Amino acid sequence: MTYVITAGCIDVMDRSCLEQCPVDCIKPGTRMLYIDPDVCIDCGACEPVCPQEAIAMDAMLPEELRGYADMNAAFFAAGAKADPPRGRRATAPRVSQRRPAPSAVSLRRLARVAAPLR
Repeated sequence: MTYVITAGCIDVMDRSCLEQCPVDCIKPGTRMLYIDPDVCIDCGACEPVCPQEAIAMDAMLPEELRGYADMNAAFFAAGAKADPPRGRRATAPRVSQRRPAPSAVSLRRLARVAAPLR
């Protein structure tokens, strides 16, 4: 197992994880940071310091983020020179930051709870 940097790092690149890594396996790309799966020792020092919560163990990634494990490996397979091509959406889907709209049922329930407060 290894740690993986996911969508939360895209266009943010906080870099606080770089200072915590004892083996220097985290490298910056153009739009995000990447963890080298061949160098990572699974210590987990990077995970708690990421303010975006973009770092997770590869075995713990939800299905929609599993493509990021391949993206991290592909970055280093290409010589850590450039981010993988943007056409990688099929394996690493874009994660929406929008929350789903509340349902009509939840809005009615909220109205009933708030009514006595008036």
